[in-house]
Amino acid sequence: MSDIQVQNDPSETEPPWLRGLNAPQREAVLTTEGPVLLLAGAGTGKTAALTARMAQILYTRQAWPSEILAVTFTNKAAREMRERIGAMVGSAVEGMPWLGTFHSIGAKLLRRHAEVIGLQSNFTIIDTDDQLRLLKQLIQSEDLDEKRFPARGLAGLLDKWKNAGKSPADLDAADNEAFANGKGKHMYALYQARLLALNACDFGDLLLHGLNLLKNNRDILEKYQAQFKYILVDEYQDTNAVQYLWLRLLAQKRKNICCVGDDDQSIYSWRGAEVANILRFEKDFPGAKTIKLEQNYRSTPHILA
Repeated sequence: MSDIQVQNDPSETEPPWLRGLNAPQREAVLTTEGPVLLLAGAGTGKTAALTARMAQILYTRQAWPSEILAVTFTNKAAREMRERIGAMVGSAVEGMPWLGTFHSIGAKLLRRHAEVIGLQSNFTIIDTDDQLRLLKQLIQSEDLDEKRFPARGLAGLLDKWKNAGKSPADLDAADNEAFANGKGKHMYALYQARLLALNACDFGDLLLHGLNLLKNNRDILEKYQAQFKYILVDEYQDTNAVQYLWLRLLAQKRKNICCVGDDDQSIYSWRGAEVANILRFEKDFPGAKTIKLEQNYRSTPHILA
């Protein structure tokens, strides 16, 4: 009588985060090298795939926690991601200083290199009310009619320019004409100079200064290109130009970037989000692998239909 060989179930030897994933999710988790674009609608388990991917990278020791840059849009999403990874890999998540929102990571980067921009590391981040007060002062100091050229209008333009990755020197003729009959560039430059004098920056500066820091200082760019072995981005369809340019610079060396997005849905078009960034991904990163998550785990058949 021949011996009966008992085959172990391979799933029992797998780490828990791989169990229960469908084939495209598993592919997204295990394709760690090179550029990956994960197209996923709501309810298709994209956050599960993204967090499992991070757990896999940490578990297989392909990177230390400090060598992963993981970016999302809201504090709530960043918190959830941290909790999920913590449940998978335990205390390693505590050492992930570069998991957060674009703005929180931008602020961390800026505090480390503030002096290069002309700030001190203890700079203040001003809120909308402070910004409007400051702009009113500048409008008055230039003898402009506040009723015709309100501070709120200028604040909106500044936000638009910063989201587009434009510093005062980058404004074109149309931008310049957009405020007070050709004073756009002048007012923007005045405002930025005043912020530096106050050792302050606004919300938009957290990303614009960060982009300029990398663009204009090769040593700083190379330091972070070397440090971040893996870059993961959630809700990629909601990135605007400044966020997109910042990510592209950081990912150029290793090209280990995984962006998760829904090409049918951009909720942030009001603050410069460009769904075209998804369409541009394969051009920026030739040979990128595109993986589609199409199985829905959340919606009822009625909604899906």
